[in-house]
Amino acid sequence: MDSDSDFYGDDNEVANLESRAEDFDVGSYWRLREQAGMAYPGIKQEPSSPSSTPNMTPTTTKLHNPYEGQVSAKQLGETVDEFLRRLRPATTDRTPEIPWIYIANPFIPRENLGGEEAPAESGTQLHTLIEGGGERLELLGDFQRTSQEKTRGGRPGAAMTREASKERDECVSDILMLAKAMKVRTGKWMLFVEPVFVDDVWATVARATFKNELGIAAKVAPREERGSAKERLICIYTYDFSDRDDIARVLHRLRQLELVRDRAPGKPIYYKSDAYTYLGIGYGNPWGLRASLYNSSNIFLYLKEKKSGNTPKKEIKKEDDEDWAF
Repeated sequence: MDSDSDFYGDDNEVANLESRAEDFDVGSYWRLREQAGMAYPGIKQEPSSPSSTPNMTPTTTKLHNPYEGQVSAKQLGETVDEFLRRLRPATTDRTPEIPWIYIANPFIPRENLGGEEAPAESGTQLHTLIEGGGERLELLGDFQRTSQEKTRGGRPGAAMTREASKERDECVSDILMLAKAMKVRTGKWMLFVEPVFVDDVWATVARATFKNELGIAAKVAPREERGSAKERLICIYTYDFSDRDDIARVLHRLRQLELVRDRAPGKPIYYKSDAYTYLGIGYGNPWGLRASLYNSSNIFLYLKEKKSGNTPKKEIKKEDDEDWAF
């Protein structure tokens, strides 16, 4: 894609988008010491990671719930125990009213836009992301179809392969920059849990979310049909897919809660931006894009390198021959 592309509009519009992306300033997550005794029994307790995001501290003790009045979510008027009894994921059936089971971090103000992903920050322009991101994916698809026609009947050359890789990288860069400008910055760690363990794992995640130890919200898939052995998805949402320190903090806490392992034989878990979900960029997508931004293995490596002082600081930028670096 030409670097002078007018995908975002003229210079004034680009400047406006960039200034919007700088506006949102939230404090770092803080822990509720007075509720420290609410931890799930039987789960090993350790101190949370000392490294938290310094600009996410709530400035008020007022409780928030973007899901208030929604039957599928925890309400401010019920305890976590009451919520867990009312909506057990092992036995709660999926219905139009309960597509997911939700819980919000009550100390981070957010808005409910009516979708199934994370509650939104103020000023989110989801429609613009979907429209602009969809157009950008169409451009990538057009390029890929043209390239396929040129190489039909023969193997693509090295130059064509490099160009195709560059186009994919630039498409990802454009979409993520647009997502930040439109304040669709949330993302999630994804846990796939066997049905027999889903109640216990969800209880641990829900309690930690409500106590402000994880992210801004969490959700779990209800039962699709009785007797199904299909793994259930649990999503733990963070506020910004580009804040690698905060994403690492949440993963570190998941490891402390013994929900994730940082070495074999545990399988890695994956982190995906909500922007990708809204745009239909999933596993096996037609553009050949990776569906996730990170996995637990490379984030644990990042934490190890950071602890040893070997991690270079990188700003978010588009690069010709590499994936996005945050």
